[in-house]
Amino acid sequence: MASIKFEIKSVKNPAAIYIRLTGGRMRGEVTKHNNVKKLDVTARTKFYINPADWSKAKQAPKNLNDADFKKLNSDLSDLKNELLKHYNKTVGQTPITSEWLKEFLNPSESTGGYPTELIKYFDYYISIKKKIITESSIRKLNVVKHKLERYEKEHGQVLIKNVDRNFHESFQKYCEANKYAHNTIAKEMRFIKTICRHAKDNGLETHYQMEGLKTSFIKVDNIYLTEDELALIKKVKLNESLDNVRDWLLISCYTGQRISDFMRFTKNMVTTQKNRAGKEIILIEFHQKKTGKVMTLPLHSEVLRILKKRAGYFPEAISDQRYNDYIKTVCRKAKITQKVKGSKKTETFEGSKVFRKETGIFPKCELVTSHIGRRSFATNNYGKIPTSLLIAATGHSTEQMFLTYIGKSASDRALELAEWF
Repeated sequence: MASIKFEIKSVKNPAAIYIRLTGGRMRGEVTKHNNVKKLDVTARTKFYINPADWSKAKQAPKNLNDADFKKLNSDLSDLKNELLKHYNKTVGQTPITSEWLKEFLNPSESTGGYPTELIKYFDYYISIKKKIITESSIRKLNVVKHKLERYEKEHGQVLIKNVDRNFHESFQKYCEANKYAHNTIAKEMRFIKTICRHAKDNGLETHYQMEGLKTSFIKVDNIYLTEDELALIKKVKLNESLDNVRDWLLISCYTGQRISDFMRFTKNMVTTQKNRAGKEIILIEFHQKKTGKVMTLPLHSEVLRILKKRAGYFPEAISDQRYNDYIKTVCRKAKITQKVKGSKKTETFEGSKVFRKETGIFPKCELVTSHIGRRSFATNNYGKIPTSLLIAATGHSTEQMFLTYIGKSASDRALELAEWF
């Protein structure tokens, strides 16, 4: 009967952990005396440990109270069980050799030309999806790919089949050490799993642990501008350039659109139609850049006031970066400076030019970004306008997505429902 053991062969830290299969018989292998050879094959696993932390007698980490060592021991146990199943399935059908064991640990795939490296598959995925996904999605995929490139410089190449619990924990620790926000890590793991699922659909091997990899999102404080704060913004005296930015901010808060859409608004998109009562309604028609949806929205009286002030034209378009910078100035001048909890990008250290999100208590004006208009529209009108109409205006795909977007939990909705009883 075959037995499986783990051992290390080096005193250097870290040392590779080897797996050794002994005791059974090797089909097709004979000695010079025509006796069947005893089974004794060894191969290196992907696991490593400091030799000082390894128990030769137990063939396991010494301190199993340590969370990392406990997990390593669990992974080795899983590997041992999988190998034993594979041996019992194939013994008698194929020679059980060192090459057989190496093939089990690192299968040579028939890839059909598909890349097996995770980073290269990102490039392949983008190349075939670029005509059906948005530029924004492509940018996000490239951000994750570049982060993986930096990760690989420290941890070695990542194959699709090796996206397992070890990779997940290692990648998360790497991101945390580089001060990436928790929800950013969770979002990027979703991208990685999407890539792996696509590869699996094309016949590539993925790890059995891949589907179970999860980094839960944590609830964040959703910053938005209240009706009172919008009134302060309307009244504050500003120079011409900041007035231009103020008008865009108000337009975003009264249309609920992303900057990629509202900054493209032009006079030519504005039309007039009559409602059932015969009243003329001024609308704007456009394609949402992110979703591709055709949108038709009635223009709020505040937007119409801005257009009238500008002889029917929208404000002058500016870059996303300048807009994000200037709306903070507008809100500061409007005295929207109360301290609130939120997150903002800060330099990791002076002069590094590397920015990460920092959570803390800040003046509200410092937390304002281009997305605040969309969230303000959704939040301020929730409960005033039927949710189905709000969803039609924002372009969210489902009510659940919309409610999550404005930070409404199941308990929040239950309390609101109770008001009607």
